[in-house]
Amino acid sequence: MLIPTFYVNAFTDRPFSGNPAAVCLLDSWLDDARLHKVAAENNLSATGFLLPRGKEYEIRWFTARCELKLCGHATLASGFVVLNLLTPEAEMIRFESRFHGTLTVEKSKTFHSLNFPALSPQPLGEIPNELALALSRMHLRASEVWEVNHIYMVVLEDQRAVQNMAPDPEAMLQVHPHAVLITARGEEADFVSRYFAPGYGISEDPATGSSHCALTPYWSRRLGKSRMHARQLSQRSGELWCEMAGDRVLLQSSAVLTMRGTLSI
Repeated sequence: MLIPTFYVNAFTDRPFSGNPAAVCLLDSWLDDARLHKVAAENNLSATGFLLPRGKEYEIRWFTARCELKLCGHATLASGFVVLNLLTPEAEMIRFESRFHGTLTVEKSKTFHSLNFPALSPQPLGEIPNELALALSRMHLRASEVWEVNHIYMVVLEDQRAVQNMAPDPEAMLQVHPHAVLITARGEEADFVSRYFAPGYGISEDPATGSSHCALTPYWSRRLGKSRMHARQLSQRSGELWCEMAGDRVLLQSSAVLTMRGTLSI
C-alpha cells in the first residue's frame, strides 16, 4: 500500500520552527494498530490521517502511543495540504472528527484559520498530590491551577518563570492521563505557554493548538480582550493569533511544507 505523505511545520512561517506534523492521505481506514505504526514511522509529535468524503474529509490524529481526541497543529497541517496542494482553488475545508464534530480550516493571504471548540478550564480547589510533587520538583510556584480536558493548566507569575522552567518528564509522567500546561502573561505577546505530555510520548510539544482552546477563554476573561497574540516558548517556538467567537475559538497562524513523498507499507 502506498500512502501520500506530507511533512508540514505548523504555527510558523519558516522551516525548522513551529510544530512538525505528518499528514497521510488514505483510501480507506486502516486498523488502529497500523495507524499507530505509521505514526511511529513518521516519528513526529502527531500524524493526521485524512479520508476524503466528497468535498470534506474525515480526520484522525495519532501518536505512536495513542489516538488524540483533538490536535491543532496536525489539523492546521492537514488544512494547509488540502488548501494549498490538493485543491488550491478552495478557500475553506471541513474536517469531521470523532470527538469534536466538524472542524474547519480557512485560508487567507496571510494566515490559515482554525475554527475549534472553546474549552472552559475549571479551578482546582485542591492540587492533586502527583501534580503538587511535580511542581515542587521543578521549583514552580503556581498562582492558579485549573483543569480542562485532561490538562492541568498551571498559571505562573510572569513570562520569565515559564521561559526558564526546567521540565522534569519523570515527575510529570506521574500525572498521566493529564498533560501539564504552563502559562503566564506575556511581555511581547499577550500570553505565553509551554505544554508537556510525556505520558502520550510528547516530552514537550513545540506548539499546541488544542491547548489554546483552553488558554484563549481563560486569558480573554483575564485580560478583557477577545483577540490576542500568543507565543509558545518551546525551543522551536510557535506563534498564534487567538480570538473568541461565542463558544468557538479561532486560531490563526501560518504553516510551511518541508517534505512530501510516499510511504510504502
